[in-house]
Amino acid sequence: MGYALLTPAILLLVLFVVIPAILAFVLGFTNARLISPNPPELVGFTNFTRLFADPVFLRSLTNVAFFAVIVVPVQSGLALILALLVNTKIRGTTFFRTIYFFPVVTSMVVVSLLWMFLYRRDGLFNVIIDKITFGIIQGPDWINDPTTAMPSIIVLSIWQAVGFHMIIWLSGLQTISEELYEAARLDGASRGQLFRYVTWPGLTATRNLILVTITIQALSLFTQIDVMTKGGPLNATSTVVFQAVRTGFTQQETGYASAISAVFFLIVLIISSIQRFATREK
Repeated sequence: MGYALLTPAILLLVLFVVIPAILAFVLGFTNARLISPNPPELVGFTNFTRLFADPVFLRSLTNVAFFAVIVVPVQSGLALILALLVNTKIRGTTFFRTIYFFPVVTSMVVVSLLWMFLYRRDGLFNVIIDKITFGIIQGPDWINDPTTAMPSIIVLSIWQAVGFHMIIWLSGLQTISEELYEAARLDGASRGQLFRYVTWPGLTATRNLILVTITIQALSLFTQIDVMTKGGPLNATSTVVFQAVRTGFTQQETGYASAISAVFFLIVLIISSIQRFATREK
Protein backbone atom coordinates (compact mmCIF):
# COMPACT_ATOMS: atom_id res chain seq x y z
CA MET A 1 0.00 0.00 0.00
CA GLY A 2 2.86 2.36 0.78
CA TYR A 3 4.43 1.88 -2.65
CA ALA A 4 1.01 2.29 -4.28
CA LEU A 5 0.57 5.67 -2.59
CA LEU A 6 4.10 6.72 -3.59
CA THR A 7 3.70 5.72 -7.25
CA PRO A 8 1.97 8.93 -8.53
CA ALA A 9 4.62 11.16 -6.93
CA ILE A 10 7.45 8.96 -8.19
CA LEU A 11 6.05 9.01 -11.74
CA LEU A 12 5.79 12.80 -11.69
CA LEU A 13 9.34 13.15 -10.35
CA VAL A 14 10.69 10.81 -13.01
CA LEU A 15 8.76 12.56 -15.78
CA PHE A 16 9.51 16.17 -14.83
CA VAL A 17 12.82 15.93 -12.93
CA VAL A 18 14.83 12.78 -13.63
CA ILE A 19 14.25 12.50 -17.39
CA PRO A 20 14.85 16.24 -18.10
CA ALA A 21 18.03 16.11 -15.99
CA ILE A 22 19.34 13.12 -17.93
CA LEU A 23 18.40 14.76 -21.24
CA ALA A 24 20.22 17.94 -20.22
CA PHE A 25 23.47 16.02 -19.74
CA VAL A 26 23.02 13.95 -22.89
CA LEU A 27 22.02 16.86 -25.17
CA GLY A 28 24.96 18.87 -23.87
CA PHE A 29 27.21 16.66 -25.99
CA THR A 30 25.17 17.23 -29.17
CA ASN A 31 24.41 20.07 -31.58
CA ALA A 32 20.64 19.68 -31.03
CA ARG A 33 18.41 22.63 -31.92
CA LEU A 34 14.88 23.29 -30.72
CA ILE A 35 13.42 23.32 -34.25
CA SER A 36 15.57 21.75 -36.96
CA PRO A 37 14.99 19.29 -39.81
CA ASN A 38 18.38 17.70 -39.07
CA PRO A 39 18.73 15.10 -36.31
CA PRO A 40 21.13 15.90 -33.42
CA GLU A 41 24.75 14.83 -33.85
CA LEU A 42 27.35 14.12 -31.20
CA VAL A 43 29.92 16.92 -30.97
CA GLY A 44 31.78 15.76 -27.87
CA PHE A 45 32.93 18.51 -25.52
CA THR A 46 32.51 21.29 -28.10
CA ASN A 47 29.65 22.94 -26.21
CA PHE A 48 31.56 22.86 -22.93
CA THR A 49 34.72 24.25 -24.54
CA ARG A 50 32.66 27.04 -26.08
CA LEU A 51 30.95 27.62 -22.74
CA PHE A 52 34.07 28.46 -20.76
CA ALA A 53 35.27 30.76 -23.54
CA ASP A 54 31.91 32.55 -23.70
CA PRO A 55 32.19 36.05 -22.14
CA VAL A 56 28.42 36.18 -21.58
CA PHE A 57 28.50 32.95 -19.55
CA LEU A 58 31.47 34.15 -17.51
CA ARG A 59 29.70 37.46 -16.86
CA SER A 60 26.52 35.59 -15.90
CA LEU A 61 28.50 33.43 -13.48
CA THR A 62 30.09 36.53 -11.94
CA ASN A 63 26.70 38.23 -11.61
CA VAL A 64 25.20 35.21 -9.86
CA ALA A 65 28.17 34.97 -7.49
CA PHE A 66 27.87 38.67 -6.63
CA PHE A 67 24.13 38.30 -6.10
CA ALA A 68 24.57 35.28 -3.81
CA VAL A 69 27.39 36.82 -1.76
CA ILE A 70 25.21 39.85 -0.95
CA VAL A 71 21.78 38.22 -0.66
CA VAL A 72 22.65 35.17 1.47
CA PRO A 73 24.03 37.00 4.56
CA VAL A 74 21.84 40.10 4.30
CA GLN A 75 18.57 38.27 3.72
CA SER A 76 19.21 35.62 6.36
CA GLY A 77 20.33 38.23 8.90
CA LEU A 78 17.38 40.53 8.25
CA ALA A 79 14.98 37.56 8.42
CA LEU A 80 16.45 36.57 11.80
CA ILE A 81 16.00 40.10 13.16
CA LEU A 82 12.36 40.14 12.02
CA ALA A 83 11.79 36.69 13.52
CA LEU A 84 13.18 37.84 16.87
CA LEU A 85 10.91 40.89 16.78
CA VAL A 86 7.69 38.99 15.97
CA ASN A 87 8.56 36.18 18.40
CA THR A 88 7.90 38.46 21.38
CA LYS A 89 4.62 37.89 23.21
CA ILE A 90 3.04 41.29 22.74
CA ARG A 91 -0.17 42.41 21.14
CA GLY A 92 -0.10 42.86 17.38
CA THR A 93 2.69 40.41 16.47
CA THR A 94 0.30 38.34 14.31
CA PHE A 95 -0.44 41.43 12.23
CA PHE A 96 3.25 42.11 11.63
CA ARG A 97 3.92 38.46 10.77
CA THR A 98 1.24 38.74 8.10
CA ILE A 99 2.62 42.02 6.76
CA TYR A 100 6.17 40.68 6.52
CA PHE A 101 5.02 37.46 4.87
CA PHE A 102 2.68 39.13 2.37
CA PRO A 103 5.33 39.71 -0.37
CA VAL A 104 6.16 35.98 -0.31
CA VAL A 105 2.67 34.94 -1.40
CA THR A 106 2.62 37.60 -4.11
CA SER A 107 3.73 36.41 -7.54
CA MET A 108 7.30 37.37 -8.35
CA VAL A 109 6.11 38.55 -11.77
CA VAL A 110 3.67 40.97 -10.12
CA VAL A 111 6.33 42.13 -7.66
CA SER A 112 8.81 42.68 -10.49
CA LEU A 113 6.30 44.72 -12.50
CA LEU A 114 5.49 46.82 -9.44
CA TRP A 115 9.14 47.54 -8.70
CA MET A 116 9.75 48.43 -12.36
CA PHE A 117 7.45 51.42 -11.84
CA LEU A 118 9.26 52.31 -8.61
CA TYR A 119 12.64 52.15 -10.39
CA ARG A 120 11.66 54.29 -13.38
CA ARG A 121 13.46 57.57 -13.90
CA ASP A 122 10.22 59.33 -12.91
CA GLY A 123 9.31 56.64 -10.38
CA LEU A 124 8.69 56.89 -6.65
CA PHE A 125 12.31 56.39 -5.56
CA ASN A 126 13.62 59.21 -7.73
CA VAL A 127 10.74 61.46 -6.68
CA ILE A 128 11.68 60.87 -3.01
CA ILE A 129 15.35 61.60 -3.76
CA ASP A 130 14.35 64.78 -5.58
CA LYS A 131 12.15 65.96 -2.71
CA ILE A 132 14.68 65.16 0.01
CA THR A 133 17.56 66.90 -1.77
CA PHE A 134 15.39 69.78 -3.05
CA GLY A 135 16.24 68.88 -6.63
CA ILE A 136 20.02 68.95 -6.12
CA ILE A 137 20.45 65.21 -6.74
CA GLN A 138 18.75 63.45 -9.63
CA GLY A 139 18.15 59.74 -9.16
CA PRO A 140 19.55 57.32 -11.76
CA ASP A 141 17.62 55.17 -14.21
CA TRP A 142 17.94 52.28 -11.79
CA ILE A 143 17.44 49.17 -13.92
CA ASN A 144 18.82 50.65 -17.14
CA ASP A 145 22.16 51.69 -15.67
CA PRO A 146 24.84 48.94 -15.55
CA THR A 147 26.12 50.18 -12.19
CA THR A 148 22.75 50.16 -10.43
CA ALA A 149 20.84 47.39 -12.23
CA MET A 150 22.08 44.42 -10.18
CA PRO A 151 21.93 46.25 -6.81
CA SER A 152 18.33 47.15 -7.67
CA ILE A 153 17.53 43.48 -8.33
CA ILE A 154 19.21 42.56 -5.03
CA VAL A 155 17.07 45.00 -3.01
CA LEU A 156 13.89 43.73 -4.67
CA SER A 157 14.81 40.08 -4.11
CA ILE A 158 15.61 40.56 -0.42
CA TRP A 159 12.36 42.45 0.16
CA GLN A 160 10.29 39.76 -1.54
CA ALA A 161 11.80 36.67 0.10
CA VAL A 162 12.80 37.82 3.57
CA GLY A 163 9.37 36.98 4.99
CA PHE A 164 9.67 33.34 3.98
CA HIS A 165 12.93 32.85 5.84
CA MET A 166 11.56 34.86 8.76
CA ILE A 167 8.92 32.15 9.18
CA ILE A 168 11.60 29.43 9.12
CA TRP A 169 13.66 31.28 11.74
CA LEU A 170 10.50 31.79 13.79
CA SER A 171 9.72 28.08 13.75
CA GLY A 172 13.25 27.40 14.97
CA LEU A 173 12.97 30.00 17.75
CA GLN A 174 9.78 28.41 19.02
CA THR A 175 11.47 25.02 19.41
CA ILE A 176 13.95 26.39 21.98
CA SER A 177 12.82 25.53 25.50
CA GLU A 178 11.90 28.49 27.69
CA GLU A 179 13.57 26.67 30.59
CA LEU A 180 16.96 27.34 29.02
CA TYR A 181 16.27 31.08 29.01
CA GLU A 182 15.04 30.97 32.61
CA ALA A 183 18.17 29.11 33.73
CA ALA A 184 20.41 31.60 31.92
CA ARG A 185 18.58 34.57 33.48
CA LEU A 186 19.04 33.04 36.93
CA ASP A 187 22.77 32.89 36.17
CA GLY A 188 22.70 36.60 35.39
CA ALA A 189 22.91 36.40 31.60
CA SER A 190 22.32 39.64 29.72
CA ARG A 191 20.12 39.94 26.62
CA GLY A 192 23.17 39.61 24.37
CA GLN A 193 24.42 36.56 26.25
CA LEU A 194 20.98 34.94 25.99
CA PHE A 195 21.18 35.23 22.23
CA ARG A 196 24.81 34.08 22.03
CA TYR A 197 24.65 31.10 24.36
CA VAL A 198 21.00 29.97 24.13
CA THR A 199 19.28 31.26 20.98
CA TRP A 200 22.09 30.94 18.44
CA PRO A 201 23.14 27.37 19.40
CA GLY A 202 19.47 26.35 19.47
CA LEU A 203 19.06 27.50 15.87
CA THR A 204 21.80 25.28 14.44
CA ALA A 205 19.53 23.03 12.38
CA THR A 206 17.40 25.98 11.23
CA ARG A 207 20.52 27.95 10.32
CA ASN A 208 21.85 25.14 8.15
CA LEU A 209 18.52 24.78 6.34
CA ILE A 210 18.26 28.51 5.63
CA LEU A 211 21.86 28.69 4.42
CA VAL A 212 21.32 25.96 1.84
CA THR A 213 17.90 27.16 0.66
CA ILE A 214 18.86 30.82 0.28
CA THR A 215 22.04 29.89 -1.58
CA ILE A 216 20.21 27.67 -4.06
CA GLN A 217 17.51 30.31 -4.59
CA ALA A 218 20.14 33.00 -5.12
CA LEU A 219 22.06 30.94 -7.66
CA SER A 220 18.79 30.17 -9.49
CA LEU A 221 17.91 33.84 -10.03
CA PHE A 222 15.69 34.12 -13.11
CA THR A 223 12.19 35.62 -12.86
CA GLN A 224 13.21 39.14 -11.85
CA ILE A 225 15.77 39.25 -14.63
CA ASP A 226 13.38 37.93 -17.26
CA VAL A 227 10.64 40.42 -16.36
CA MET A 228 12.67 43.55 -15.59
CA THR A 229 15.95 43.64 -17.51
CA LYS A 230 16.22 40.71 -19.95
CA GLY A 231 19.83 40.36 -18.80
CA GLY A 232 20.73 43.94 -19.63
CA PRO A 233 22.00 46.53 -19.71
CA LEU A 234 25.22 45.23 -21.29
CA ASN A 235 24.71 41.82 -19.61
CA ALA A 236 24.98 43.52 -16.20
CA THR A 237 22.13 41.38 -14.84
CA SER A 238 22.48 38.26 -16.97
CA THR A 239 22.43 35.04 -14.92
CA VAL A 240 23.26 31.43 -15.71
CA VAL A 241 19.62 30.28 -15.63
CA PHE A 242 18.50 33.23 -17.74
CA GLN A 243 21.23 32.58 -20.30
CA ALA A 244 20.27 28.90 -20.47
CA VAL A 245 16.60 29.74 -21.10
CA ARG A 246 17.42 32.45 -23.63
CA THR A 247 19.87 30.20 -25.47
CA GLY A 248 17.51 27.24 -25.54
CA PHE A 249 14.21 28.91 -26.41
CA THR A 250 15.07 32.23 -28.08
CA GLN A 251 18.23 31.22 -29.93
CA GLN A 252 17.00 27.59 -30.17
CA GLU A 253 20.45 26.14 -29.39
CA THR A 254 19.19 23.27 -27.26
CA GLY A 255 22.52 21.50 -27.09
CA TYR A 256 24.42 24.55 -25.89
CA ALA A 257 21.64 25.44 -23.41
CA SER A 258 21.80 21.89 -22.05
CA ALA A 259 25.54 22.27 -21.52
CA ILE A 260 24.91 25.47 -19.57
CA SER A 261 22.30 23.70 -17.43
CA ALA A 262 24.57 20.74 -16.77
CA VAL A 263 27.47 22.94 -15.66
CA PHE A 264 25.13 25.02 -13.51
CA PHE A 265 23.78 21.85 -11.86
CA LEU A 266 27.31 20.72 -11.01
CA ILE A 267 28.21 24.14 -9.60
CA VAL A 268 25.13 24.20 -7.34
CA LEU A 269 25.77 20.59 -6.29
CA ILE A 270 29.37 21.35 -5.32
CA ILE A 271 28.45 24.51 -3.38
CA SER A 272 25.59 22.75 -1.56
CA SER A 273 27.81 19.79 -0.71
CA ILE A 274 30.49 22.09 0.73
CA GLN A 275 27.87 23.89 2.81
CA ARG A 276 26.41 20.61 4.09
CA PHE A 277 29.89 19.36 4.99
CA ALA A 278 30.90 22.60 6.71
CA THR A 279 27.67 22.81 8.73
CA ARG A 280 27.39 19.13 9.65
CA GLU A 281 26.98 18.15 13.27
CA LYS A 282 30.43 17.59 14.77
